[in-house]
Amino acid sequence: MVDRLTPERRSWLMSRVRGKGTLPEMTVRRRAHALGMRFRLHRADLPGRPDLVFPRYRTVVFVHGCFWHRHESCRKSTSPKTRVEYWEAKFRTNVERDARNATELARMGWRVLTIWECETKDLELLRKKLDSVRSIGGGGMHDGLD
Repeated sequence: MVDRLTPERRSWLMSRVRGKGTLPEMTVRRRAHALGMRFRLHRADLPGRPDLVFPRYRTVVFVHGCFWHRHESCRKSTSPKTRVEYWEAKFRTNVERDARNATELARMGWRVLTIWECETKDLELLRKKLDSVRSIGGGGMHDGLD
């Protein structure tokens, strides 16, 4: 399938994709705040600059886009049909970096929680995931909910 956009237009469009303040991240932030949870944003001193940091619970939250971070079995995790090698390398690099960051954070004593973009639409699931942040000893260093 041929890309319907010119390379210049595609480049411009992709340059508009942001990593902070996305709709899924804002949804998680609003929900956490409504639950009375207080957090810090994008702490530069932690690997991967987690989207939300809950120092009190020694837990970090990454809000991952399903497309960019390759959420398995998610309909949003499609692959472009053009420049296949480029995209495979890009996605592989993202997934490897996510794993490295999670491992380093766990080594530093932080619990790591991943909330996927598609999960932010289910407010009950989102509440359960955020409630798991407050659970002491809730599954060790990695909660297994992602």
